Amino acid sequence: MLSYQHAFHAGNFADVLKHTVLVQILDYLKLKDKPLFYLDTHAGLGLYHLNSKEAAKNREYVSGIGKLWRLNDSPETIRPYLELIKSLNPQGSLLHYPGSPVIAQKLLRRTDRLFLFELHPNQYQLLNSQLKPDKRIKIELGDGLNEGLNLLPPIQHRGLVLIDPSYEVKTDYKAVVSVLAAMYKRFANGIFALWYPVVERGYIQALELAIQKSAIKNVQLFELGVEPDSPSLGMTACGMIVVNPPWLLSDRMANCLPWLVKVLGQDSQGFFRVVQLVKE
Repeated sequence: MLSYQHAFHAGNFADVLKHTVLVQILDYLKLKDKPLFYLDTHAGLGLYHLNSKEAAKNREYVSGIGKLWRLNDSPETIRPYLELIKSLNPQGSLLHYPGSPVIAQKLLRRTDRLFLFELHPNQYQLLNSQLKPDKRIKIELGDGLNEGLNLLPPIQHRGLVLIDPSYEVKTDYKAVVSVLAAMYKRFANGIFALWYPVVERGYIQALELAIQKSAIKNVQLFELGVEPDSPSLGMTACGMIVVNPPWLLSDRMANCLPWLVKVLGQDSQGFFRVVQLVKE
């Protein structure tokens, strides 16, 4: 059993990017009245308490959502995400941060369906207690990277698959491409969002090349760096790779990312990337 717990990192700059993109995609999918399917391969918890001993250990949220949520000059793209954070902290103090399950639960409609995988038994139990009762949601104890394929294609024929492993095991960088390609083959009109951390740039270059060599079409990449690449510093950047992205997502992220770099970048060394990785 792997040891990763997102509670130590909740609300950091990586969550800001990941959840900004997630909110944009879900809002886009809701433009049509037809029901949609949401699959989260590595759900984590629904809600993180920022005064917990885990979150307080490194206080990563302070240099992430903590820098953003009270600002009034944010770009339009990021505002729905920030409003959701504020709605979960109505007393005016930043005490709670949502995981992707609660973001999806809050944004999706009664006709939509959510399927969440969580591998760690204690996290699975906590997630169940946080989200129940909700007839829209099914939570499974298991590895969504291996088991999520069995749910595709969904009967709704439209929706989002969020792939967000911890990358504790370096083979995950190859495994996610294999799984993504298999999922795409079954659900070619679905939207897929793959999160990745930049710890060693070589792994990301190989990941991008593997996607380009696959049969997957229409792929965009959005990356946020708070420091220059450096294997000695841990995660200095992260990205979201989106298959079949909403048609305005690239423009909106290109507008939003410079502002995030300005606010979250360390010592003016932040950077961003917006790349059409594979053409339609």
